[in-house]
Amino acid sequence: MTLAEGNESISISEKFWNASINELKQGYRFEVREHSGFYTCLVCGEEFEKGLIYKEDSRYYEAGKYAALHVEQVHGGMFKWLLGLDKKLTGLTELQKGLLNAFRHSLSDGEAAKELGIGSTSTVRNHRFTLREKVKQAKLFLAVMELAEEKPGASSPFVSIPRSAAMVDERFAITEEENAGILSAYFKQGPEGPLSEFPKKQKRKAAILRQLIKRFETGRQYTEKEVNAILKEASSDYVTLRRYLIDYGLLDREPDGSTYWVKL
Repeated sequence: MTLAEGNESISISEKFWNASINELKQGYRFEVREHSGFYTCLVCGEEFEKGLIYKEDSRYYEAGKYAALHVEQVHGGMFKWLLGLDKKLTGLTELQKGLLNAFRHSLSDGEAAKELGIGSTSTVRNHRFTLREKVKQAKLFLAVMELAEEKPGASSPFVSIPRSAAMVDERFAITEEENAGILSAYFKQGPEGPLSEFPKKQKRKAAILRQLIKRFETGRQYTEKEVNAILKEASSDYVTLRRYLIDYGLLDREPDGSTYWVKL
């Protein structure tokens, strides 16, 4: 079972961003829905129902252990997967990623310096110190932000940014209240209905595109004709919508345009 079965594709990103540190480290989270428990992969959205037994290479696993096996075998483990995310999401430079990978594999400072070609062991040691300072700063920042947002009703929360978004900037700085207002203004017959017009302002574009991508199933491949048919229900200018979905990093395709899919 995947999130494509009865759930909005964008919810994969929402589950990812709302996950705790421990959930991000293990790569899946547990949730109860309709009297059943599910372990959901935070990378692809695949779900494993508690109580069911899963088979892999003649071995049997309960759902939680199979979810962990799935993350490791399909996605290469969360350390590798998280490290492979774009800098706009992690804030890590390629050098910092290389250093973290070296530390993960227990390389000494000297071995890391040789592996990465960055000079002396003291250079690696300085980078290690800087990274540890960033950890301290991140902890304090999280604590301060949580305290600042403790008061209920202080401000409208922001909508979740899709992990695949090509631009993470003010275009996606949309509160839930703003988002609802934009959608009601441009989808006058409801969010599944036609689009009255495609706005010029980037923030409004982002809100509309974020809504439109929900019309596609995660994990499914579409032909260009199928993509056009879905977008035609929103606007006769479906070519523009298709282009912006790709430009904003929400929809991807083969170079020859033969196949399209929702980016995760």
